[in-house]
Amino acid sequence: MNCKHFWSCEHYIPYHLDRRLSIDRIVPDAHSVSLFWWGGEAPWTVSIRIKGSEDVWNRIETREPNVTIRNLTENEDYEFFVESKNERSEVGYARAGFAPGIVVNYLHPEDPKYAFSGRCLCTPSLLIHPEGYYLASMDLYEGVSPQNLTLIFRSDDKGETWYHYSELFPCFWGTLFLHRGDVYMLATSTEYGDLLVGKSIDGGKTWLEPTVLARGSSHQVVPGWHKSSMPILKHHGRLWCGVDYGSHKSGGHMTSLVSADVNSDLLDAASWTITPPLKYDPNWEGAVVGDTRGFIEGNAVAMPDGGICNIIRYFTDRGEPKYGLAGMLKGNADDPDQMLSFYKFIPFPGNLSKFDIKRDEKSGYYFSILSRITNPATPRMRNVLSLAYSKNLEHWDVICDLINYEDSDPKMIGFQYVSFAFDGDDIIYLCRTAVNGAKNFHDSNYITFHRIENFRSMISEQI
Repeated sequence: MNCKHFWSCEHYIPYHLDRRLSIDRIVPDAHSVSLFWWGGEAPWTVSIRIKGSEDVWNRIETREPNVTIRNLTENEDYEFFVESKNERSEVGYARAGFAPGIVVNYLHPEDPKYAFSGRCLCTPSLLIHPEGYYLASMDLYEGVSPQNLTLIFRSDDKGETWYHYSELFPCFWGTLFLHRGDVYMLATSTEYGDLLVGKSIDGGKTWLEPTVLARGSSHQVVPGWHKSSMPILKHHGRLWCGVDYGSHKSGGHMTSLVSADVNSDLLDAASWTITPPLKYDPNWEGAVVGDTRGFIEGNAVAMPDGGICNIIRYFTDRGEPKYGLAGMLKGNADDPDQMLSFYKFIPFPGNLSKFDIKRDEKSGYYFSILSRITNPATPRMRNVLSLAYSKNLEHWDVICDLINYEDSDPKMIGFQYVSFAFDGDDIIYLCRTAVNGAKNFHDSNYITFHRIENFRSMISEQI
């Protein structure tokens, strides 16, 4: 077997398996399931029945590598596989049911297909390519699993339909971004693993070998690198992104900014610098009283005065107040090696889950889509998703709720970890969605796509 120098980006097939037919996208609806696959050749036969039953398989023949199976029972679990001549896919699962938005991808919590990495879909990242198509990435997560595979999907019709486009292995907690016409990914190799950056010169289909920017531990107890799909900020001649160092089980995380000169070779590790990690101090003015795990998942944001800051998620649910505060740290745009410094705590209505903050160039306002906390009794709730804006980063107002399942069980329903982009007069976003039989609110079974039309008109009086 010849070894090649690129980031593994084809359909992942364990070396001991010789399968060349695989279902790579599942889209449940209330009374149907749509399946998409690769490999084999026409005709294909799809077999389906109620999961775990002894029923005879219902068989459907098709000459296209996709099928929609209708007249299913809502809230029922189904199992299925695809055959073509001597090839047969693995058995997949789906629960017929509704999810808000357009389904990019779905994974049943008991589906073993990606168990080598994880069993739920996490860390959505959204990119609009200059050629007009959208890219959506997501990774495979499960506690104490390897967590090392990222899937990339593409839409050529403004998010109405999606198809599997590429994969990255190893890759976790990734952010897609565009720089000088090429697509990049800033990620870790796995949970608390190496901090990586990789590049695609063909729009996200194939990827050059990634560069290791900093070594991690790849262990939950030993501190290592952590991030989510935090936005990449272009500011003051550099690209910036928030990263963390530590782990939950080692006592928490410290906070940094990673950055590189926009004119440098981003695949050269020497082009990048990481600020010395800042440790959370419970004695900072305005800090919550009581137990807290500090900060995680910060946004690099350009301040109105031209400076740079990191606005960051704050673990407050074990202290007082239990919610409503985010951290604001200051960086130094002229000295990217300088450690962040604490600035203040700011009121923020969704501080207990990851959120993105981006500035709209047309209005000059900052926007965020966040998991809003509406019930003091359930501060970890993520079943209300809201759009908020700020004129100065320090005072935030909620514009509206985008998805509201407030009356549902907050332990089982979640809309979280949104990645969004400005698309003309609209905001488009990906959501890590847990509904319709997810394992719990955190371990999501969907990545969904959504559009907010004419978002500036929602605050037209202020603009």
